[in-house]
Amino acid sequence: MKPLFFILPLLVFSLFESPLCAAETSPEPLSVNTGLHPLDWVIIAIYAISTIFLGWYFSRGQEDTSEYFVGSGQMNPILIGVSLFATLLSTITYLSTPGEILGKGPVYLIKDLAMPFIFLIVGFVMIPVYMRQRVTSAYELLEEKLGLGIRLLGAIMFVSLRLIWMSLLVYLTAKAITTMLNVGEEWIPYIVLGTGLVAIIYTSLGGLRAVVITDLIQTILLFGGALLVIATITYHLDGFGWFPTQWDQHWDTQPFFSFDPATRVTYVGTFLSIMVWYVATACGDQVSVQRFMSTKDASAARKSLAVQLSVSVVVSLTLAMVGFALLGYFKEFPNEIPAGIDLKKDADKFFPHYIAYHLPVGISGCVVSAMFAAAMSSIDSGVNSITAVVMTDFLDRFDKSPRTEKGHVFTARLLAFGIGTIVVLSSSVMGSIPGNITAVTNKTANLLTTPIFCLFFFALFVPYSRPAGVIVGAILGTTTAILIAFSGPIFMGPNEPDPISFQWIAPAAVTVNIASGCLVSYLIASFQSRNRLPRS
Repeated sequence: MKPLFFILPLLVFSLFESPLCAAETSPEPLSVNTGLHPLDWVIIAIYAISTIFLGWYFSRGQEDTSEYFVGSGQMNPILIGVSLFATLLSTITYLSTPGEILGKGPVYLIKDLAMPFIFLIVGFVMIPVYMRQRVTSAYELLEEKLGLGIRLLGAIMFVSLRLIWMSLLVYLTAKAITTMLNVGEEWIPYIVLGTGLVAIIYTSLGGLRAVVITDLIQTILLFGGALLVIATITYHLDGFGWFPTQWDQHWDTQPFFSFDPATRVTYVGTFLSIMVWYVATACGDQVSVQRFMSTKDASAARKSLAVQLSVSVVVSLTLAMVGFALLGYFKEFPNEIPAGIDLKKDADKFFPHYIAYHLPVGISGCVVSAMFAAAMSSIDSGVNSITAVVMTDFLDRFDKSPRTEKGHVFTARLLAFGIGTIVVLSSSVMGSIPGNITAVTNKTANLLTTPIFCLFFFALFVPYSRPAGVIVGAILGTTTAILIAFSGPIFMGPNEPDPISFQWIAPAAVTVNIASGCLVSYLIASFQSRNRLPRS
C-alpha cells in the first residue's frame, strides 16, 4: 500500500502521463561524453565575467553604506523575493534534492505543504514587528530589550552560522565539479578558489544591488538547468515513463510517523523540521531580515516572502522531477552507472555525473554555470550580510568605524573580501563529516539557526524575558542540537548510525531553548519582583 502523502504528488504529476508519450520502440541510451567540452568552459567563463562586470557596474553609484547594504530601502519586492529564494537554495539544495529523491524516496516533497503555514507565521506575525524599526543589522533589535550582551551574542552566532554554511556549500560545489571533470578530490581546493573568488569580487564591489540582480540571473539558470535535464531524459526515453508509479525498491521506508527517533525521515518530522527552519531563518538570520529591510514597508516585505516561498515550491517540485528522471534513466540503462557508484549510497553523485557526461555540448556548460550560480548566490548574500553585521554591531557600535561615508564603503568592501577569503580557506575541513548532502547540511549549518531565532522570540514576544534566561536557553538549545546531530559518534561510537534522526534537530532545539529560557526568565523576574530588585 502506497503511503498517503506519496499518492498526492503521484496524482498531480500523473497528468503529464499520456498514451501519446509512450515509447513505441525501445529507447536508446544517451551518447556518453568525455566530460565538459571547451565550449562548456567558454560559457562558464562568460557567466563568471558577466557577474564581475555587474559588481563593478553597481559599485559606481555607491555613496554610503545604506545603499551598499540595503539598497536604500526601496528595492523591488519581487526581486528581493527571488533573491531570498536563491540565497537559501544554494548548491546544497540544488544537488541534495535530486539525490535525496533518487536514493531515499519522495517524502522530502512534504516540505512544500508547510509553505502556507510559514507564510502566515512570518508574514503576519513576525514581519510587521520587524518592519516597525528600520535597521541595517537585525541584531540591533536585540539590544533595546535584552542589552548589548545579547546583541553581540546574536551577531557572533550569526557570523559563525554563515561562515559554516558558506564553507559547506563551496566544498560541496567543488566536490560535484570533480565528479563532472572525472578528477580526484585533490582538485577541490582549486575549484573552491575559483568559485569563491568570483563571488567575493562582485559582492565586495557591488553590494546588495549586485547580489540581488545576480541572484535573479542565477535562479533562471538553476531552474533552466533542471528543466533541461528533465527534457533530455524525457526525449531519450520517448516519454514520461521515468515517472514512478510505485514505491521503488531502492527507497527507504518513510512512514507517516514513527515512535522510533532513529527513523531517518517521516512525513511529520519533515513537515515540522522544514517549518521550524524556514520560520527561524526568516526571523533570525541577517540574510533574510536584511532583505526585508531593503523593501519599502511590511506589505512589500510580505510580498517578497510570498514570492520566495512560491518560487521555492516550483523549483522544489522541479528538482524532485529531476531525481525521478535520473532514477528512471539509470534503471533503464544500468550499464551506464559509473563503476564504484551505488544507486542508493552514492545518489548525490548521479546529478553532476549526468550533467557532465550525458547532456549535449553547450547545455552542460549552462547547467554547470547554474551550479556555480547556486554556490555564488549563497556566498554573495552571506558575505554581504556578515559584512553588514560586523560593520554595524561591532565597528559602528563601538565607534571604531571610519568617519566618512566613503571610508565606510571602502571598509565594507575590504571586510567582504576578507570574509570571503576565510570561507574559501575553511571549506577544506567539511569533507570529514559523514552522511549525504541533506544529512550533512542539517548536522552542521543548521545547528545555530534555531538558537538565533529564539533570541528574537524572547526579545520581541516574551515580556518577562531576562538576559540570563535567554543565555541559558541558547546554551541548552544549542547543546540539544549538537547532541542530536552527532548522536551516533557521541552515544554509540565512531561510524555508528545516529540513534536520533537529523530531522528532529530543529524541532527539539527550539522547544528546549524556548521552554528553558522562559522558565529561567520567569523565575528571575519573579525573584526581582518580590525583592524589588532592578531588572538586569
